[in-house]
Amino acid sequence: MGLTEMSETTDIADQLTWIAVDWGSSNLRAWGLDQHDQVIAQASSDKGMLSLKADEYEAELLRLVGDWLPTTDTTKVMVCGMAGARQGWLEAAYLPVPTRLDQLSQGAVTPTLTGDQLGVYLLPGLSQTRGTATHFDVMRGEETQLAGLVADSPDFTGLACLPGTHAKWATLEAGAVSGFSTYLTGELYQLLANQSVLKHSVLSPSAARDDLNDAACREAFISAVSEINQAPETFSSRLFGLRAQDLLDGRLPAGDTRGAVLAARLSGLAIGLELSGACRECPSDKPIMLIGNQALSQRYTLALNTIGYQTQHVDGDTAVLAGLRLAHRALK
Repeated sequence: MGLTEMSETTDIADQLTWIAVDWGSSNLRAWGLDQHDQVIAQASSDKGMLSLKADEYEAELLRLVGDWLPTTDTTKVMVCGMAGARQGWLEAAYLPVPTRLDQLSQGAVTPTLTGDQLGVYLLPGLSQTRGTATHFDVMRGEETQLAGLVADSPDFTGLACLPGTHAKWATLEAGAVSGFSTYLTGELYQLLANQSVLKHSVLSPSAARDDLNDAACREAFISAVSEINQAPETFSSRLFGLRAQDLLDGRLPAGDTRGAVLAARLSGLAIGLELSGACRECPSDKPIMLIGNQALSQRYTLALNTIGYQTQHVDGDTAVLAGLRLAHRALK
């Protein structure tokens, strides 16, 4: 380690107050924060839950943040995500909804550690059981992003969507999650594009570019969203129609552009089907809050605008950090 690196490490250790961690299935991200809750260091690793055994978490976390730690005192670490899953570091049992998002830390668990440098708190997820108007569902990690919404607005009320492989839609009432639904939209798209007969027609997800910047792709996406929103029961039929269109529609462009247009249509059908369920009883006069990365949130914004809804957007990293800050404050 050079003199500059040593100086930077010493500066971090002198300022560090606590550490925030988002530990997912495939990777983990850590942020070091000072007494004012400002980020002074950050690091990431590809050692997510799927690649670790329960007794390997502490060592991996120390490998990632060990250089930040002061030589005295124990540093608190707030962790959200899959580290608290049953197959993770230590299970943090789901909290049943309705749950206030400023009280997540009440369900945190503390794994036994071999050293005393860290004091780790694993935050719980949320669960929902079947009722008159609800069905079985769970989330783990997204609840902390939702908590980021109420960090500055404790009585936030509205509908929030977290797009992704498994998109979450949560109803918030006065700072509490009263109910939520999960849609397998992202995973469904991947399966259809990679493993169904449609793989012969659409540009593969790994090869696809930001296609909605292309006018033809944008029109194909918007048209698909509108069509399926009006007649969601035709979803399966329209999927095969996409393959038939590839074989018969002479108006389609050639080459990769053709595959990109059909991929945009498939995306529109999948997201449109999700919206037909998630927005079924949603008033159109109040914006829907999107939490996630910009590209996917822009795609959902276009889809929601197509069927008459407005949106607001919060960056996913910003939200998770705000949620972890809220949980940390609640421990004090």
